[in-house]
Formats: sequence, structure tokens, C-alpha cells
Amino acid sequence: MTDFLLLAFVFLIAGVISVPIAARLGLGSVLGYLVAGIAISPILGWLHVDVISIQHFAEFGVVMMLFLVGLELEPKLLWSMRAKLLGLGGGQVVITVLLVMAAGMAFGLGWSVALATGFVVALSSTAIVLQTLGEKGLMKGDGGQSSFAVLLFQDIAVILMLALLPLLALPDLVASVSHDDGDHGHGLSLVAGLAGWQAALVTMAAIAAVIGAGSFLTGPIFRFIAAANLREMFVATALMIVIGIALLMTLVGLSPALGTFLAGVVLANSEYRHELESDIDPFKGLLLGLFFMTVGAGINFGLLAASFGTIIGLTLGLIMLKATVLYTLAAVFKLRGADRWLFALGMAQAGEFGFVLLSFTVANGVIPADLADRLLLIVALSMLLTPVLFIVFDRLVAPRFVTSDSRAADVMPDTNKIIVAGHGRIGGIVSRVLKAAGHSPTVIDFSTAHLKILKRFGFHAFYGDPTRPELLHAAGIADADLLVIAIDGKDQITSLTRYVRHHYPDVHIVARAVDRHHVYDLWHAGCRDIIRENYDGAIRMGRSALEALGADRDQAQAAVSVFNEIDRKAMLEVAMHYDPDVPSLQNEAMLAKFNQMRDIWEPELAQRMKAILQPDES
Repeated sequence: MTDFLLLAFVFLIAGVISVPIAARLGLGSVLGYLVAGIAISPILGWLHVDVISIQHFAEFGVVMMLFLVGLELEPKLLWSMRAKLLGLGGGQVVITVLLVMAAGMAFGLGWSVALATGFVVALSSTAIVLQTLGEKGLMKGDGGQSSFAVLLFQDIAVILMLALLPLLALPDLVASVSHDDGDHGHGLSLVAGLAGWQAALVTMAAIAAVIGAGSFLTGPIFRFIAAANLREMFVATALMIVIGIALLMTLVGLSPALGTFLAGVVLANSEYRHELESDIDPFKGLLLGLFFMTVGAGINFGLLAASFGTIIGLTLGLIMLKATVLYTLAAVFKLRGADRWLFALGMAQAGEFGFVLLSFTVANGVIPADLADRLLLIVALSMLLTPVLFIVFDRLVAPRFVTSDSRAADVMPDTNKIIVAGHGRIGGIVSRVLKAAGHSPTVIDFSTAHLKILKRFGFHAFYGDPTRPELLHAAGIADADLLVIAIDGKDQITSLTRYVRHHYPDVHIVARAVDRHHVYDLWHAGCRDIIRENYDGAIRMGRSALEALGADRDQAQAAVSVFNEIDRKAMLEVAMHYDPDVPSLQNEAMLAKFNQMRDIWEPELAQRMKAILQPDES
């Protein structure tokens, strides 16, 4: 018991320390877990821990992840993205696999080993790429959307790879793996000893059972569980479903990940989809973190030191190969300018599924263990280099397209007095309000894919980057009365506000603020009409909550109006002491003002709210 607790504590403390640090450095949680595993590998060796056995247990996190991936694959979403999924995604995977296979055979690998190697390195890192694109505000652009489509296709392709890889097994390796397993055997099986056609029928029946149970039994089961009104029973039921499907797939000789993915797709339109996601996600996250830590702990640094030049050369060669394939596909599918480079550089690494496939190929006798050790190093190093690739994009590539883009910006009407920068979920509503009131704003958006969608729905917006000074000038910013800034990205919003405020001080700016600290940034930049994007929705929810607790509509509205008045007053007082060059927690004047205002406005707010909601008592 003591050994188990010590081991659990070592893994937990490594993850708790490493992952937040990696996240703050922009490296992502996957790399944080890998670094944690590397850091504790000497401790695990000292404790004589069987890392491979722990990894086999942690692989169930991959099974859960693929179940959740299946839950996200709504047929409507897949259909709407079919061109990019099949063209960009399918093209990238197939071409990369074939090129890596050809290179592997040129270096003397057998065709099956070379093909399996192509499978391993063709996949990019979903976790790192999506997190980085989201943090940089690049997800909504053409490059971000294309990257998402390719990553989605790769997630689906993993299922096919897991199904195909056992067919590539080498008899000698299979015998070696079986010998290493000793007397453990393969456990229970529903197809052992059956003829080929009988095993096929049993397998098809198992798949049909998964589809049928997902379609017809999930609802009644969860309704029955709901009657108990116990949260833990929902969690237990969700785990029971995933584990039961994985067990059934294992009994018929299929990958458990394949079965759970199929079940996820079946349940994608279920009314219990979100309940399943919320119940399983914490277990998935912990087990995946444990899996990546075991990968880090299992890295052979002796091999890296002995073959340093070769491993580094192969890693850089892989990145160059994938970047070339991605750049070519981006050109074919008419991605332009910075989006093309973002797509090529951001997706050029190998990904976390490579670790999964490597473990699977070794266990099934597809790739020799010594080659798998080298591939594991290549995959890990390529992921570690991903932040460098994004730095290259930010510092060297993106600035080249600030003043010139491969698609010229549309000709702007320079007589308009209103400019709306960004036609997303916020800018689109603002422009509709203005048009309904009889105004004709010049609406600018930088996503060609978004503009095409808008055009099909009868909306018109001009293509261009509203953060470019010359484009703003062409749009008539010098004579404009109003600029509405509704683009994505805190830094871009603040920079545009500062530029317009400095060069065109007579233009009234209405700026979108992402959060409270962004309000302070925009105030410091000179904007005096700042809208927090989630604030009004939260105020309305607070009003509804007061009504649900017994207040009438007038009382609830008056109460939230008082809250809004005092909150805005307090924010203005604090903003006057904000300095963007000093971290907020180190700005003593700002902290003192905040504490002073809190001591003043909290009693005032409580007193005024009580007078509104409990007039008889006051």
C-alpha cells in the first residue's frame, strides 16, 4: 500500500508542478506531462517501477479520448467540412504516409515497417496546435480553420490505422512479443478457435450490438439512473458504458479504441451527449496525463546521446517534409499569405497519437522495439520544437504579410462614416443593428471562408485586415465618426485602439474587451467606450436569478442596474491607476485603490440592493 501511495504521489506532484509551468510558457499540457515524466524517470528507476505496465493501464485514457472524439463528430459538422476534411486532411495523411514509407524503404526498412512508420509520424499534435491557435486568436482565420479540419481528419484516421496495423504484424516480432508476455496469454476471447467466417460473424455481431445499444438502450438506461438523482451514478454509468464497449471489442479481437469511437459517433446526437462528456472528461484527462508521463519516463536518453546527430537530423527532416506537404496542399486549396505559412509550420510536428501508435505497434509485433525507441525520440523532439515553429511564424513570417497579402484587399468606400472591424459573432450583430437603424457601415473581415459564408446568406463585408493602417485609410478612417472594433485577439484589439486613438483622436471608438484586465488595457490606450463581451449576458443571468428567487421584474432590473452602476464606477477608479508595464499583482497603487473601493462599494451595494429587494425591512 505504501509503495502504491508513494508512486501515485510522485506522478501527481510531477504533473502538478510541470504542467502549469509548461502552460504559462505556451508549451501546452502534453509537453508538460512529457517533461514531468522525464524529470521523474530517475526516481522511477530507483523504485524499480515497471513503467510499461503503468503505460498499458494509462492507455485507457486514449480509449476515452476517442470516445469523446466520436461524440463531437456530428454528421452535419462533417458534411459542412467535407471538402477540407477529405482534400486537406486526407491529402496530408496519405501523401505524408507514402513519402515517409518511400524514405523508409530507401533506408532498408521492409514495406510493412515503413508503412507503419508513416502512420506514426503523419499525425500532428491536436493538443498543442489547437491550444496555441486559440491562445493566439488564430482559430477563426482560414489557416486556423484549415488546421482544425486536418486535425479532425487525423483523429478519424487514427481509428483506421488502429484497425489496419495488426494486419502488418511480422511473424518473428509477434513470436518475440508472445514470448516476452510469458504465461499471461491473451485472456478471454469470443473468437478463439473459431473458423475465419465464424469469427467474422461474431465480430460483426459485436459491432451491431454496440450500434444498437447506443441507439436504443442509452436513453432508457440514463432515464432509469436519473430516477435515483445521484450524480455519482451518472459517472458510474458513463464509465460502465465505455469500459463495457472496450471489453466487448477486446473479446472479439478488435481495438477497444475502435469500438468506443464508433459508440461515440452513434451517441453524437443523443440527448445525453453532454452528460457523457462531462462525466468522462476528468478521467480521460488524468489517464492521458499519466500516459504521457510514462512516455517521457520511457525516453531512452542513452540512445539519444549515442545517435544525437542522426535523431536530430531525422527530426528536422520530418518537420521539413510535413511542412512542404502542408504548404503545397495549402497552395492547391488557395490558402493565401500568412494563413498558408501558419498552416504549414503549425502542423509540421508529429503528435501525441504517435506515442499511442508506437505502443500499439510494438505490442502487436509491427515495428521492432529498437526502431520504436528512435521514433519515440523523433516524435517527442518534433513536439518540443513546435513552439519554435510558432515563434518563427510570429517573428519572421507574419510581419511580411502585414503590409502585403497575396490577395489584395477589397476596394473600400471612403465616404462612409461608420467602420465595423470584424464580422464574427459580435461584429455581425452590431452591423445588423446599425443597418436596421438606417446606417450603412463599412464592415471589414479578414477570413475569406467567413466572407463566403456571409455572401451565401446575403450579407456583404469587405475583405481586408482592419489592423493595417493603409486599409483603414482606404476605408475612410480619417473622416469616420465611429469605429467599432470587434476582431479577435486582445493584443490586436488594443493595438488597433491605440493606433486610431493616436492618429485619429476625433473618431469615437467602441471596442470589444475580452476580460476585465483587457478593459484596463483599452482604457490606458485611450478608449472610453468599452464593452465587455460577456458582461451584459452575465448581468441578464443575474437578473433572472433574482427573479427565480422571488423578486419581480422591476425589482430585479433595478437591483442589477445598481450593481452595474457601482461596478462601472469602481472599475473606472481602478483603471486610473493601471500601468500595462507593471504586473497587476505588483502594482501597489492599483491594489490599494481596489481594496479601498471594495471597502466603500460593497457596503453601499449591499445597502442599496436590500432597499430594492426588501423594502419593508429597510
